[in-house]
Amino acid sequence: MSGDTGLAGKQGRLAILLAMAMFVLVVDTSLMNVSIAAVVRDLGTTTSGVQSAIALEALVSAAFILIGGKVGDLIGRKRAYVLGLLGYAVGALAMTLAQSLTVVIIFWALVGGIGASLLLPSMQSLIHGNFQGPAQRRVYALVGAAAAIAAAVGPLLGGFITTYLSWRVGFALEVVIIAGVLSGIGLVRNVPYTGERSIDIVGSILSVIGMGGIVLGILVWQEGGEAVLGLILLGVAALAGLAYWLVRRARSGKPHLLDPALFKSPMFRVGISQQLLQQIALGGLMIALPIYLQMVLEYSAMLAGLSIAPLSLSMFAVALLAGKRAGRRRPASIVGAGFLLVSIGVGLLIPIVPRAEFGWGLLIPLAIAGSGLGLLVSQLNDYTLAPISEERVSEAAAVNSAGGSFGLSFGLAFAGAIMLAALSLSFTNKADASTVLSPAQQTQVAQALDENAEVMTNAHLDELLAGQTPEVKAEILRINTEARPISLQVALLIPLLAALLGLLNSIRMRRLPDPEPSNTDGAVLG
Repeated sequence: MSGDTGLAGKQGRLAILLAMAMFVLVVDTSLMNVSIAAVVRDLGTTTSGVQSAIALEALVSAAFILIGGKVGDLIGRKRAYVLGLLGYAVGALAMTLAQSLTVVIIFWALVGGIGASLLLPSMQSLIHGNFQGPAQRRVYALVGAAAAIAAAVGPLLGGFITTYLSWRVGFALEVVIIAGVLSGIGLVRNVPYTGERSIDIVGSILSVIGMGGIVLGILVWQEGGEAVLGLILLGVAALAGLAYWLVRRARSGKPHLLDPALFKSPMFRVGISQQLLQQIALGGLMIALPIYLQMVLEYSAMLAGLSIAPLSLSMFAVALLAGKRAGRRRPASIVGAGFLLVSIGVGLLIPIVPRAEFGWGLLIPLAIAGSGLGLLVSQLNDYTLAPISEERVSEAAAVNSAGGSFGLSFGLAFAGAIMLAALSLSFTNKADASTVLSPAQQTQVAQALDENAEVMTNAHLDELLAGQTPEVKAEILRINTEARPISLQVALLIPLLAALLGLLNSIRMRRLPDPEPSNTDGAVLG
C-alpha cells in the first residue's frame, strides 16, 4: 500500500477486510437472483415465493436502515458492525442448510435484512473514525469499488457456482468470507458516542413506514403489481411527517432519531443527491445490459457477465487509482468528470444497441462509463461524510446509505418498467402496421402484451408460436427483433438522464468549498 495515504500494516488489512464485508453484502443478493430456479427446484417451492423472499430482504434492509444508524450509536458502532455481519452469516448459513422456504424467509430475508440495516451505516461510520485525510478517501473508494464490482460480477460468479457446483456452495463461501472478516475485528477502533442516548419511537416508526412504503412501491412496480402510487405516496407522506417531527423535536430539545441540522450542510445535501443519481445510473445499467446480452444476443449468464466485465473492472481500477491520488484535485472536479464520462459512455451505448452483434462490441462505451462510475465511488462517500462530526456520523451514514439503496432500487425498477412499457408500445404499433397479421391477431398480440409484457429471446418466442403459420411466425419474430432494441434504448435514457443531472449538480459542487475533516465538539461543519 502507498505510504502517502497511510494504508500500511494494520490499516491496510482493515481496509481490505471492510471491502470484503461490502463485497459479501452486495454479492449475496446477486447470488440469490441467479439461483432462483435452482432454489425453487431443491426446496420444492414456487418462483413467486423465492422472489417474495428477495423483495422482503430488500424491504427490511431499507425500512430499518435509518434506525440501524441510531442503534449503532446506542450499542457502539463496532458492535453494530459485528451484529450486522453475524446477521448476514446467519442468513447465508440458513441458505446453505435450508430445506423449506420458511427458513429462507425467516433467516435470510428477515435476519439478513436487519443485518444489512446495521452493517451499512456502521461500516461507513467506522471508516470515518478509523481513517483520516487521504487514507479515509482511499478506503471509501476501495469499499465503493468493492460494492460496484460485486454488483457487476455477482451474476457471473453466481451463475458459475450454481451451474457447476451448487447454489448452496455460494452461500457457504459467504460464511467463510464473513468469518475471515470477523477474525480481524481486533483491528477496528470503536469511536464512542457522546450524544443523546434516548430512543425516538415516533421518529423510528415514521422512518420505517416512509422508507418501507417507497421501497415496497418500487418493488411492486417492478413486478407489475397494483397500488404502486398509493404505497409510494404513503412513504412520501411518512417521510414528510418524519421531517416535521424531527424539526419539532429538535426545537423543543427532545430526543430525535436524526439531527435535522445535518441538512444545513450544503456539502451533505449535494453529496446525498449525487450519491442518489450515481446509484440510479448504475441501477439502470444493471437492468438494461443483462437483458440486452441475454435476450437480444441470447448469451448465457456466464457470457453476459464476461461481457459486462469492462464496466466493473474499469470501475474498480479507476476507483482505486483515484482514491490513491486523492487530494491532488478538487472533489467537485473529479465528480464532474465522473458524471461526464458516464454520460458519454451511456450516450455511446444507445446507438450501438441495435447494431452490436457481439458483447465485446460494447467494450469501449462500457469502459468509459465504468471509469466515470469509478471516479464517483472514489469521492462521494468521503465528500458527504467528511464535514460531519463523530457524534453525528452514524446518522449521516444511515441517510447516505438510505439514499444509495433507494437510488439503486429506483434505477432498477424505473428503467425496467420503462423498458417493458416501451416494448409493449413499440410491439403493438408495429403489429398494427403489419400487413401480414390479421386484425384479430393484432388484437391478440396487444392483449397478450398488456397482460404479460416481457423481453424474450427469439428462440423462446419461436417455441410459443409453434401453432402459428410460418408467415405469422416470421412476422412476429421480425417485430420482436425490431422492438427489443428500441425498448432497451429507451431504458438506457434513465441512466443517461441521471448522469446528466449529476453533471449539472457538479457545477453547484464547484461553488462550494472543499470539505475539511469534522471538528470534535459535535458540530456539523458546512
